[in-house]
Parts: sequence; structure tokens; C-alpha cells
Amino acid sequence: MKPKLLTTLVGYDREQFLRDSIAGGTVALVALPLSIAIAIASGAPPAAGLVTAVVGGFLISALGGSRVQIGGPTGAFIVVVYSIIARHGLDGLLLATLMAGGLLVLGGLLRAGRLIRLIPEAVIEGFTIGIAVVIAVSQVKDLAGLVTGAMPAEFGPKLAGLWAARATVDWAALALGLATVAGIALVRRFAPQFRARAVVVLVFSALAFVALPSVDTVTSRFGELPHGLPWPSLPPVSWPLVVELAPAALTIALLAGIESLLSALVADRMIGGAHRSSAELLAQGAANLAAPLFGGLPATGAIARTATNVDAGGRTPVAGMVHALLILLAMVLFAPLAGALALPALAGLLVVTAWNMSEPHRWPERLAMPKWELGLLLLTAVLTVMVDLTIAIATGTAAGLAIQAWQRRGNSEPAAH
Repeated sequence: MKPKLLTTLVGYDREQFLRDSIAGGTVALVALPLSIAIAIASGAPPAAGLVTAVVGGFLISALGGSRVQIGGPTGAFIVVVYSIIARHGLDGLLLATLMAGGLLVLGGLLRAGRLIRLIPEAVIEGFTIGIAVVIAVSQVKDLAGLVTGAMPAEFGPKLAGLWAARATVDWAALALGLATVAGIALVRRFAPQFRARAVVVLVFSALAFVALPSVDTVTSRFGELPHGLPWPSLPPVSWPLVVELAPAALTIALLAGIESLLSALVADRMIGGAHRSSAELLAQGAANLAAPLFGGLPATGAIARTATNVDAGGRTPVAGMVHALLILLAMVLFAPLAGALALPALAGLLVVTAWNMSEPHRWPERLAMPKWELGLLLLTAVLTVMVDLTIAIATGTAAGLAIQAWQRRGNSEPAAH
């Protein structure tokens, strides 16, 4: 359960600090607009995403079991957070996240990180694809500048609401959003080594500020961003509310644990290392206990930002801590600039994020899976989109384990003579 930070600081030198600092700065450029976009898509104030990146990101790096894990708000939580806020408000989300933090700490103490191996790979892929679909659809409103009321959390009614508002399309906003998607895609295609998603968002936001006054920005929709962290405080707590939020807290804890451990496994393969799963769960617990005290969202390890960190030369948790501190510095010094980000550009950024999450290039490989695995993937994806993430994971895992047990039993039976 020993944090990797303590291990990596042995023999730490100025050269490694320089590499970690450069990597932390690179990740901060990616994380700042993405954190705002995730908060908005989740139905939370934009500042909540930045607070999560600062508080959650710092603690996940400082206390975690991975050398290079980057923590913060992630797209996978948009579906869950939006649903909780729609039903219980922001205070309900903060309390559910606190409860989830306690569950993650308990999971770390019980060494529950090993249980992730029980979840079939097809289930993990299925819910990731399902989440990507929901994220992409949730961005249509801001991408096209649609005028709607409060959107429902459920997928079917949300589609109906978007269709009903089709006549309110702001063509300038839609053009800006699609241009952002195209700009990110072009940079990714012709200069993959240049992590320029944030730069593309900034360029098109500046264009909107100069030439497209009808396009909403973060500030015009939500007001000015704060110049730093708020004072910590507890959300309202009552026993009936705790009982009512227990399923939501379990969902947050389960998703945070799964995503963070998967991200740590991916990072291990990239750097040839080995993470400590119990320390990682303890760090996730600490982050989700602390972030909501400042008004933050659920935090977890972010695979894309972790990969960016590795590509940029980060090799110790110091890089993640620098990334969090630089976002805090940006809040203090450049809040008005962050507030000028155009909502269609941020929506375009999340559309690209959803596309990358779904890994469309892997469909030939998926279609070649055994039929039961492909069926499990599709079942989990459909349940994630149409029903509920928790039900999708539970149903998919139960079905997968049952099929595997049946196959083992069939293989172990002696051949008939």
C-alpha cells in the first residue's frame, strides 16, 4: 500500500524533475479545457471540473500506486454524474462522491483491486462503447447551439428532446463545433506527436470571440470562473439521503476503481512498470473524499491524460502533481481566459474524446471474437445506453462468469465411450 511517490523519490534528480515538469505542463494544457467540458456535460458548474483536476489529480498522483497515473474528472462519469444531479442536485452528487470515497478506501484496505480480474474484457469494452455513445449524444445540444429546457438523464427522452429542438440550430455554433472536431482530427492525422487539442479549442474560441457573438461561452452561460479553490465544506447529510444515495455511491466507487486500475494497467505496459493496486484504490478514495469538499466531481485515473503524460516524458508521480498545481495557477491567474472558451468548441472536444474512447479501429478485431463474447459486449453496451451503467456491468459480469463456468464444466467432463 506504499505510494509510488515514496519509491520514485529515491535518487530523484534535477533532470528528472525537468522532464516531469514538462510532462505535467503538457498534460495541464490538455486537462484544463477537458475538465471544464466534462463538468458542463455532467450538468455541474464548470469550476467543478477544474477543482476535481486540482484536488483529485494532486492526491491521486501523490498517494497512488502508479508512477505515471494522471487523475481528474473523466468522460466515463458524465452519464452517472448527470443522472445523480438530475435526481438529487449538486449536493446529492457531493454526498454520493464522499460515500464512494469511503468505499474506495475500504476496498484498498481489503485489497479488492485484484477483483477487477473477474470482470470479462468484453464487459469492459461494452460499457466503454456505451458510455462513448451517451457522451457523444449529450454534446449535440451545445455542438449545434440548440435551445432546449433542462435535458432528461434518460437516453430515449434525451433524443426526443434534441429532435424537438431541431429548428433552433445555431448554424454558426454548429460550424464552429464541427470545425473543432475537424481541426483536432487533422492535427491527429498529420502531426500525431503534437498534443494540440487544447490549442485547437483555444483557436476556435478566439475566432468565436472575434466574429461569432451569438456563440455561447463558459462565462456567458455559467458566469465567471473562480480565481482559486473555495473553502472546503460538507454537503447536507441525513440518514434517509444516505440510504437513497447508496446505489449511486456504489456506482461511483465501482466505476472509479475499474477505470483507475485499467488506466494503471495501460500505463504499466507503456513504461514497463508494475502498479500497486491497493495503494491506487486508497488514493482514489482519498481523492473522492477530498474533491467534493471543494465542490468537485468524482475523480479517477484518466487513461488519455496518463498516456499523454508518458508520451511527454513523465516517469514519476511528480508530473501529475505539477499538472494539478499548474491548473490551480491557471485558475488564479487566467480564469477570464478559461471562461472565454466557446461551448461548441468544448462540445467538439468531447465528441472527439467519445470517438477515441470507442476505439472504432478495433471493430474488425471485435467482430472476430467468439460469438458469446461479442454478444456480451453488445449486451453491455446496449444496457449502458438504454438502462443503467451499474445494471450493465452487473448483468454483463454475471453472464460472462456463468458462461465461463459452463465452458469449464464442459471441458472438464470426461469424453463419453
